[in-house]
Amino acid sequence: MKEQTIDNITESVLEQNATCADPRFQEIMEALIRHMHDFAREVHLTPGEWIQGIEFLTKVGHTCTGDRQEFILLSDTLGVSTLINLLHDATRTEEATHTSNLGPFFRENAPPKALGDKIVEGDDSREICLYGRVTDVTGKPIANAKMDIWQACSRGTYDMQEISGGHMDYRAQFRTDENGNYWLRTVEPLGYYIPLDGPVGDMIRAQRREGARPAHIHYLVSADGYRELITAIYLPGQYLESDTVFGAAGDLVVTVNENDPESPIKGLPSIRFDLTLAREGTKSGTGRMGADPSMIAEKVAG
Repeated sequence: MKEQTIDNITESVLEQNATCADPRFQEIMEALIRHMHDFAREVHLTPGEWIQGIEFLTKVGHTCTGDRQEFILLSDTLGVSTLINLLHDATRTEEATHTSNLGPFFRENAPPKALGDKIVEGDDSREICLYGRVTDVTGKPIANAKMDIWQACSRGTYDMQEISGGHMDYRAQFRTDENGNYWLRTVEPLGYYIPLDGPVGDMIRAQRREGARPAHIHYLVSADGYRELITAIYLPGQYLESDTVFGAAGDLVVTVNENDPESPIKGLPSIRFDLTLAREGTKSGTGRMGADPSMIAEKVAG
């Protein structure tokens, strides 16, 4: 019988992992085992500390509901979501609009709206016009592109944090017109603190991080023959440099134009944001570093 030691335990585990039938799963698990074992050796992890880690992850799981995805929040705040986005972007064959995190507040099947409609129901804050054009990398307009657009409200919270029963607000689906144009009415979102009442919040406080995000509006754009684009625009102000989920980027920062002669909705302040989609490639796959919490809950429940 083989005696396990600090130095040979990793190889023993890898020997058993080698019987895996799925080559990609085997590759992922082999790397995970090596890194986890090296991590434990590097920090000389104690039994008590390992149990604390298990308790933390257990709390993260228990905090997840159909309206809240604490594991996605954990991935975001550790920078893993952004790293995986960057790895996915590296497989593109064309340079397109910079990506950003999908985040933990995305919802499938947002209500379809007509171009020019307002995506906000119960907020009398100042309206703005959000508009732009969707094109390929040559500037050719992409007609009928599907656009999910969602945001926090002017108080800095999302609908799923305030409204029970699945009612949706501050989000909608649009289709670009024959020239690739889109336009809608909304309100300026507010920068906000991520949910800090769960285990991720405990981690953020222990790290003495601020736990805040700059004001932003999310986009998910898709069209036949093109890679799905997940991105966001960011408004100037607090937290751009210290975004707690590492999603903000300089080329995604926009400004509100108080008197834009090109705005399709006259009389409103406006933000113009044009988007470029890359052609779909053999390694496109999904770029969604996140998911609708209710869909994950249903899938896990079986």
